[in-house]
Amino acid sequence: MNIAEIKKTAEQKMQKSVEAFKQELTKIRTGRAHTGLLDQVHVEYYGSMVPISQVANVTLLDARTISVQPWEKGMGAKIEKAIRESDLGLNPAAQGDLIRVPMPPLTEERRKELTKVVRHAGEEARVAVRNLRREANEQAKKLLKEKLISEDDERRCQDDVQKLTDRTIAEIDKLVAAKEAEILAV
Repeated sequence: MNIAEIKKTAEQKMQKSVEAFKQELTKIRTGRAHTGLLDQVHVEYYGSMVPISQVANVTLLDARTISVQPWEKGMGAKIEKAIRESDLGLNPAAQGDLIRVPMPPLTEERRKELTKVVRHAGEEARVAVRNLRREANEQAKKLLKEKLISEDDERRCQDDVQKLTDRTIAEIDKLVAAKEAEILAV
């Protein structure tokens, strides 16, 4: 392994951490409805558990209501039950074939709790990035120890990895701030 590979690997892993954090943020619901909220809800379909989006059309009726239109007649009750039993705190209502999922308004206390959850998830993402930085620096030190690179090269590698870490953490901080603003603004 050389310095370029160390930096490239660190950058790819840090990007994956940011993507995982973005995915985590989509699961934290705000007062506004969005179709991604139901992505983690699974329903039984011919003996296997599948996401709702694979058995129904999930769309927005308005800013506070998600509509779920099952593709098969018998799936409506199963989908409604799966949404109700999920840990999202939603109460779906069936209207013929269509299932309406209204988003309850958030209380001020719940908003503050959610901002704490967002901050905690952000800190976990930052820790993951810092661990990746440490890993990359250890690999550079190992190359130095094996006399495959000079001390200057090792120092430069550590500086570049630190700059990459700073950029990634700044990106995570922006995502945290945006999500907090979204939660508090509703």
